[in-house]
Amino acid sequence: MRTLDFITADVFTDRLFGGNPLAVFPDGRGLDDATMQAIARELNLSETVFVLPPSDRGHTRDVRIFTPSMELPFAGHPTIGTAIILAEIGALEGDGPWSIVLGEKVGPIPVRIDRPQEGPLFAVLSSARLPEAVADAPPLSILARLLGLPLEAITRAGSLPAVYSAGVPFTIVPVASRAALSAIRLDLSVWRAEIAETASPHLFPVFMEDWQAGRSIHARMFAPAMGIAEDPATGAAATALAGFLAARQTLGTGLTGWNLHQGEDMGRPSLIRIEAETEAGRPHAVRIGGSAVTVSRGTFRLPG
Repeated sequence: MRTLDFITADVFTDRLFGGNPLAVFPDGRGLDDATMQAIARELNLSETVFVLPPSDRGHTRDVRIFTPSMELPFAGHPTIGTAIILAEIGALEGDGPWSIVLGEKVGPIPVRIDRPQEGPLFAVLSSARLPEAVADAPPLSILARLLGLPLEAITRAGSLPAVYSAGVPFTIVPVASRAALSAIRLDLSVWRAEIAETASPHLFPVFMEDWQAGRSIHARMFAPAMGIAEDPATGAAATALAGFLAARQTLGTGLTGWNLHQGEDMGRPSLIRIEAETEAGRPHAVRIGGSAVTVSRGTFRLPG
């Protein structure tokens, strides 16, 4: 019988039972893909991470990220949470702050981990890929049916839907009010019929008071293809959103930050900090950051 230690944390929050739960196996050596996927399915969290020795001497560690249904090339809350857990268990040199590089399928992800004077550790990742528009969004009428909203909740949102990706594509759907965001009820039959097999089956409805100059966003994320009914905090979607926002706001050259609130309608409030460095309005660097708190430690038993 082989035993594997794991740690769980709530990510993109500074308090227990908020944010997005994550499981991290600090030593995932010797596991094949099928076993990693089976473990992720058994734990049934949004993501489970397996930490491996670096495959490149420029990496601090490599990581594999699995949802209950699939492996992801990049995900923000697993990256932030893994970095903070590695720091907390003493797997990184020194007392911090730390600058590390996690090797992911999308490429190397630099992460800085800071120890604030008060509260939990805070980590910021730099996206390996810049967010870009990658496909056309479904028709508005289909999106309204899919989200269980009247058509006006989308047509009067102040911005049109689009598909953006920084490694994982998301259909970003602006809605007209915070109440409309809360009212969403995903229709799985419409999802299966209309977008399950498209380039972006993952849905990211968002609300802003001011699409031209706003700095605060509320969002929800639905990803049945990943085995995730709804996600309380989605770093990969936040990274994609930076590209969507940069294309709709007059940013010029410099640094712009937004606060993304997610998970509130699930009772797991999350806060993701998004930063974009732009030149002539186009992003040339995107970072997302947040805190994480350790929740539990356990042991997984495998035969053999």
